[in-house]
Amino acid sequence: MTIETLVPGSRLPAPGEDIVLAFSGGLDTSFCVPWLRERGYAVHTVFADTGGVDAEERAYIEARAKELGAASHVTVDGGPALWNGFVKPFVWAGEGYQGQYPLLVSDRYLIVEAALARADALGTRAIAHGCTGMGNDQVRFDLAVKALGDYAIVAPIREIQKEHAQTRAYEQAYLEARGYGVRAKQKRYTINENLLGVTLSGGEIDRWQAPGEGARGWCAPRAEWPSEPLRVTLAFERGEAVALDGARLPGHALLARLNALFARYGVGRGLYTGDTTIGLKGRIVFEAPGLTALLAAHRALEEAVLSKQQNRFKPEAARKWVELVYEGFFHDPLKADLEAFLASTQRCVNGEVVLETAGGRVDAVEVRSPHILNAKGATYAQSADWGVAEAEGFIRLYGMSSTLWAEVNRAGGGVEGAGSGER
Repeated sequence: MTIETLVPGSRLPAPGEDIVLAFSGGLDTSFCVPWLRERGYAVHTVFADTGGVDAEERAYIEARAKELGAASHVTVDGGPALWNGFVKPFVWAGEGYQGQYPLLVSDRYLIVEAALARADALGTRAIAHGCTGMGNDQVRFDLAVKALGDYAIVAPIREIQKEHAQTRAYEQAYLEARGYGVRAKQKRYTINENLLGVTLSGGEIDRWQAPGEGARGWCAPRAEWPSEPLRVTLAFERGEAVALDGARLPGHALLARLNALFARYGVGRGLYTGDTTIGLKGRIVFEAPGLTALLAAHRALEEAVLSKQQNRFKPEAARKWVELVYEGFFHDPLKADLEAFLASTQRCVNGEVVLETAGGRVDAVEVRSPHILNAKGATYAQSADWGVAEAEGFIRLYGMSSTLWAEVNRAGGGVEGAGSGER
């Protein structure tokens, strides 16, 4: 079987030439290396480090690529790009997908850009990824590649699904038959980890059962939470977090620090079921301690400084932005249009927010900003600089339509039978 038969009509290089594989060292991408090599391709692996691994894991991924026979391997630091390209507008939006999920695998778009840059450097137009035919990532990868250039895409996991129903078991057997070990955790769960957080699926999670003890990433269990509450102060400029407890940090470093601080208190862990792009119900365990803290602080500040109409309308635009990113339309022009609006709303989102957690949840307990919309002579439910007559007049005019309806239709004044009669 050749790649040409796998991808009808594609313009892939001949066997023996180069193909670039977005590589993480996990089960799926590990399988892809020998699978592609056995079809005659020189496989060049690219690991875009978007902040979810330490130096030891980076070294393991590089060694894993070499062990599997990659022709070359490069690691790209994707933290700054992830902060600027995703985290900033996501926090401006302030909405999770379907009100819950914080889009933790949005690093896929930055991984695509790293893989394409490597392909361009090698002079090849062939790109491979380890996405399955059941998930959302295949949509994100493929649409991002198509938006950025004329490249041929190979997806080995989708290909083996044509013949094998239990793909993970097949991948494990395939690797083990060739002398390549498989990590024990990879046999049970699909794990995605980056600067944004951790997602886990597979095993009992996919069977709609309670997640087992092994289905845990960064967040400490309840028994291990510190006894003393945690307080931190975040400073924002134009809606972007720029300092933590008075120390200015690059965005990706700040988020990494928040992850470490709030994971100890179990903040940001959830079990989410949602509507996937391809139509299936998806069920995952997710952990996003830093993003959860960041969103809580930003929302508290934003609600205090935006106008009533901004606070009402902005979530509608934000939800559309989130849907576009979730469903693979990262490069659609509407996303850029919405980001321009979101950026405009942030021009006065400046100030400091104090966050506090005793474990499990995080609260914004103080907000400090020169832009808080305080009335000089009035405080809600406490004092006012207007008179009783003004208040009564406002209520009368504000509620006139509803009051008139009640008066006209009170005591059966035309309400009964309103749906009957001639048409």
